[in-house]
Amino acid sequence: MLPIIFVIAAYLLGSISFAVVTSRLFALPDPRTYGSGNPGATNVLRSGKKAAAVLTLFGDAAKGWLAVFLALQFALPDVQIALIALAVFLGHLFPVFLRFRGGKGVATALGVLLALNVWLGLAALATWLLMALAFRLSSLAALAAAVGVPIYAMLLGLPREWVLASIVMSMLLVWRHKSNIRNLLAGKESKIGGSKAS
Repeated sequence: MLPIIFVIAAYLLGSISFAVVTSRLFALPDPRTYGSGNPGATNVLRSGKKAAAVLTLFGDAAKGWLAVFLALQFALPDVQIALIALAVFLGHLFPVFLRFRGGKGVATALGVLLALNVWLGLAALATWLLMALAFRLSSLAALAAAVGVPIYAMLLGLPREWVLASIVMSMLLVWRHKSNIRNLLAGKESKIGGSKAS
C-alpha cells in the first residue's frame, strides 16, 4: 500500500500550482488570464513582479524535489521511485485542483531531476541557462534541456527505470510546448521578460 499512497500523494503535491498561490499572495492577476495563460514562473514574470516569478519557480521545483527525495529516503525500488517522479510531474501538468489545466512542468521536472541525481539536474539546468542566455527564449531553452535530459541520464548510468521516466517527462515537456514550437518557427515567440500583463 505504501507505494500507492506515495504515488497519490506525489500527484496531489504536484497539483499545487505555485503560480496561482504566489499570484494571490502578491495580489496579482491569475496567471491563466494573461500572457500565454500558462500557470508557470515565466508567465508570472510577465506581470512585472520578479519576486513572484522567483517564488513560483522555487515552489514548483521544490515540490518535484520533495516527492522524489522522500521516496528515496524510504529506499523504495527504482521502478516505484520512477512512478513517483512521474506522478508529481503529471500532477503539475494536469492538476486536480485546477480542473486538470496546469503548467508546462519545466521547474517541477528540474526539481525531480535534482532529487534523482544532482548531476542530472545540474546538467539540465546548465543547458537551460546557456540557451536562455544565448537566445532569451524560455521555451527554446526548455526544449533543449528536455531533449538533453535522457541523454545525460544514460551517460550517468542511472537505473533503466529512471531513464525511462526521464524520456516520458521529456516527451511530455515537448508536447506541452507545441504552441511555443509553432511560435518559434513563425518567429513570434516572446522573449524572457519581454511583455507584461495588461
